[in-house]
Amino acid sequence: MAFSFLRKRSSRVQKVTKTDNDLTKYLTTSLQPDSSGSEAYRSLRTNLLYSFADDPPKSILLTSPGPGEGKSVTCANLGVVLAQADKRTLIVDCDFRRPTIHKLFGLKNTWGIADVLLGGRKLQEGWMEPTPRLKVLSGGYIPPNPAELLNSRHFSEFLASVRDEFDYVLLDSAALAVVTDAAIVAVRADGVLFVVDAQKTHKRAVQRSIRSLEAVGANVLGVIMNRVRATEQDFLHYDHIYTR
Repeated sequence: MAFSFLRKRSSRVQKVTKTDNDLTKYLTTSLQPDSSGSEAYRSLRTNLLYSFADDPPKSILLTSPGPGEGKSVTCANLGVVLAQADKRTLIVDCDFRRPTIHKLFGLKNTWGIADVLLGGRKLQEGWMEPTPRLKVLSGGYIPPNPAELLNSRHFSEFLASVRDEFDYVLLDSAALAVVTDAAIVAVRADGVLFVVDAQKTHKRAVQRSIRSLEAVGANVLGVIMNRVRATEQDFLHYDHIYTR
């Protein structure tokens, strides 16, 4: 690997009441567009746009070795900055075990990708548009068989259809060490962005996860590192990404 990556509203947008567990504070690119964290996401966007100029990946899976390492936060913020660059972007929450994307945008998880795959909703009924050029498809109904649903013909056909409609399709999934869902989605995506936490991710967990992705033939585009300690006085949280 040559490098690493470290409100026009539609009627479908339904805001939720904020609580103490509110995750919208992590949507740095919308709340603090001039911050260093937002600039870091724009740097990630630049790497993504120009490092693959000849054959850009359109469907991208974001995953991590374990839970709580910032993959969903990274997926949401990357989607925002891609939309800000006039790229038609769709974020899909494929984490049927613990859907989070809708919480980051302050939306309700009334229905989503699971409902579309199961035939209960049309795609256009399921997505929401929290910001211009960005559509969000939440997890929706939590199925009893997430891996089987992601491994189905319906999911492959869904990806094929949205790849033609959007410039970028970002797929958030469950962590690799927890279940097989991410490996299943990785096979169908054009590439994988691998998210790690500098303060909690163990080296062996990274090695095992990379091996599992390579075993299924996934195309690992790069690694995003969260919570990097720059200096003793400067502690960087989920909203900061470094490139090498």
